[in-house]
Amino acid sequence: MSTQTVSAPAPTVPATVELTGRIGFARTVSHSLALAGRGFTKFMKSPIQLVDVVLTPIITLLMFIYLFGESMAKGQTDWYLHHVVPGVMVMAVFQASVGIGSSLAADASTGIFDRFRSMPIARSAPLIGAVLADIVRYVACLVTLVVLALIMGYRFDTNLVAGAGALALLIGFALSFSWMSVYLGMLIKNPTSVQGLMTILILPLTFASNVFMKPEGMPGWLQAWSDVNPVSLVADAVRGLLNGGPVAHGLTGSLIWMAGVVAVFFPLAMRAYRKSAG
Repeated sequence: MSTQTVSAPAPTVPATVELTGRIGFARTVSHSLALAGRGFTKFMKSPIQLVDVVLTPIITLLMFIYLFGESMAKGQTDWYLHHVVPGVMVMAVFQASVGIGSSLAADASTGIFDRFRSMPIARSAPLIGAVLADIVRYVACLVTLVVLALIMGYRFDTNLVAGAGALALLIGFALSFSWMSVYLGMLIKNPTSVQGLMTILILPLTFASNVFMKPEGMPGWLQAWSDVNPVSLVADAVRGLLNGGPVAHGLTGSLIWMAGVVAVFFPLAMRAYRKSAG
């Protein structure tokens, strides 16, 4: 009498896990863009979310031109306006990049990320999509600043191509440094704490730069930091692109900082996101 051996059935793998493991670069980009579209729709349905990025640059530019401008410009009002406007653009988009970390920290408490993890999409897509959706905030901020600056008498001394390059650099700078905010949002999961920590970082970087004054008037050690400060480097590149003047040094330094920040904080943000999955 022969015996028949019945092998145990192979363990089944959930479809979501199997699909997620096979997702390549092209599909990751597709998923990220789809989720970015979701974010764009949210902004369009609720424009009130853009109030902070519209009002903050208006208040900052008016304050530094009409309250402090006379003492800092020393009679060179037109020069100071052309010096400050590109600097305030950098400061404004840097501050706007804080919002993404606070928003993601708030989303973490709603369970939306658990839903994303159960779907057959790239693990990085929710974070990349959220960061790309924030471009709406940066564009709204910069358009507001440009309109106000033109009303105040600011004039571009270069061409449209250089102007477009300046806006692209500003948005790229904000997108790159927003990964610091994303990391804190995934790590802390407290919107108020993320806002506070990012503000502590942004204020020294902004005010220890050449945004509002020339570094020649600073103490030696502070001037040395200002020369390599990413805010100063981006401001120099934007001034060159909008006002005319040297661009290479500021642009090169800016791109190095941007690449370095993404290289460090993107993996950290993804690691914190994965760990939060339990």
